Amino acid sequence: MKQLAKTKVTVRLRKAEDRKEWYIYIESYPVEVSGKKTPQRIREYLNRSVTTVEWDKKRTARTDTEGIKSYKPRRSDNGIIFCRSESDREIMLYADAVRKIRQKEYDNTDLYSDADNLLAEQKEKGKEDFIKYIAAAAAKRHARSSKSIQINWERTREFLKSYSGGSLMISQIDSRMAEDFKLFLLAAPLGGGKKGILSRNTAGTYFAIFKAALKQAFIDGYLTIDLSSKIKGIPEQDTRREYLTIEELNAVAATPCENDVIKRAALFSALTGLRHSDIQKLSWKEIGLEAGRAKLHFTQKKTKGVEYMPISQQALQLCGEPRLPGQLVFEDLPDSSWISRPLKKWVESAGIKKNITFHCFRHTYATLQLSSGTDIYTVSKMLGHTNVKTTEIYAKVVDEKKNRASQAIQLESLKDKP
Repeated sequence: MKQLAKTKVTVRLRKAEDRKEWYIYIESYPVEVSGKKTPQRIREYLNRSVTTVEWDKKRTARTDTEGIKSYKPRRSDNGIIFCRSESDREIMLYADAVRKIRQKEYDNTDLYSDADNLLAEQKEKGKEDFIKYIAAAAAKRHARSSKSIQINWERTREFLKSYSGGSLMISQIDSRMAEDFKLFLLAAPLGGGKKGILSRNTAGTYFAIFKAALKQAFIDGYLTIDLSSKIKGIPEQDTRREYLTIEELNAVAATPCENDVIKRAALFSALTGLRHSDIQKLSWKEIGLEAGRAKLHFTQKKTKGVEYMPISQQALQLCGEPRLPGQLVFEDLPDSSWISRPLKKWVESAGIKKNITFHCFRHTYATLQLSSGTDIYTVSKMLGHTNVKTTEIYAKVVDEKKNRASQAIQLESLKDKP
C-alpha cells in the first residue's frame, strides 16, 4: 500500500518588526507541488494578529547575536496557542479551525491520489493477456511438477485460446465468462486428430486449472475479487476403473513379456500401488531393510508427499539384484507414452481381453486390497492419496462385486417365486 505524504498543518506566529504584536499564519509541510523536485513549505497568513501570547520559558526558539533568547509559545494538548486576553484566545480558536480545515484537505488529497493511482494501476493490469499470465503462473508454480501437470496447464491455455480467439484480457473475466468457458470445455473436441469431445472429468481438470489461475491472479493483484471462490467447478463423474482379478494377475505374471522391465514394473505396481512416474524414478537408496522387512522411503512425483511404505518380499524380488544407491531400480523403463503397445501385447497373450493400461495395475492393487478386507484408510495411505474420497471409487468396485456375489447362488425351487 502506498504511504501517505503526511502533510502536517500548524498554526505559527511571526513578530511584527516595530511592535509587540504577532501575525498568525498557517504552515503546511511537506507539500508536493507540480514542477518542484522537492517538497515545499506553504504559508497562509490569516490577516489576524495577537498581543498577549504566553511563552514557554522551557522551550527556546532562537538566540540572537546579542545573546537574547526568544521562546516558543505555550500550547494546549490540542496544539492551540495560549493567550491571556479573551479576544486573542478567540482568534487562536479561529486559527485552529482554519488549520483543521486545511489538514483535512491535505489528508483527503493524499487519500484520493492514492485511490486514483490504485485504479490506474488496476486498469493497466486489466489490459494484460490472461493466457500469457497463465503461462507465467505455470512456470512459477509447476517448474518441478510432473510432466502431466505441466501438460494439463498448457492444454488449458490452448482451450482458452480457442475459446477467446487468441487472447483474453484480464478485465474481460467475470462470472459469466467463466460459466461460458465451462460450457465450452464440456463440448470441446478432443483434438490431435481424435474424434469425439472431452470427457466430463477431463473438462473438469482443465476448468480446475482455470480456477487455480484465477486464484493466483487475485493473490497477485490482477483481480480485485476472488472469482475462483464464486465459481463452481465441474462435478466429477464416476468412471469405470479397470483392474485385474487375482486369477488374471497370476495369468499375466506367468506369461512372458518381450520387455522384462515393463513386466517387472507392472507387477511391482500391482503389489505396491505405486504410479508409473514413481516406479520410473525409484532408486536403490530409496529401498531399505528394517528388521528384515523391505521399506520404501521416497517422494511422490505427483503430490510431492514423502512416503514411508512397507513392501512385500515378492515386490522386493521384482526389483532384482541390488546395485549402487544412485542407480534406478527399474532402469530403462519406457515413458508412459511408449509403454502401451508392448503392455497390451503382453496382457493379450495372457488371454485377457480387458483394456489394461499400466495405471490399471495400480487400480488392481487398490481393488484387491479392499476385496481382501484391508480397511479403506490403510489403502488410501498406501496409495498416497491426500483425501480418502479419492480411494472410495475403488470401494464402489468392491461393492459391485459383493452385489454380484449375493446373486450368484440361486435355488431352483425359488426361481419363479417373488
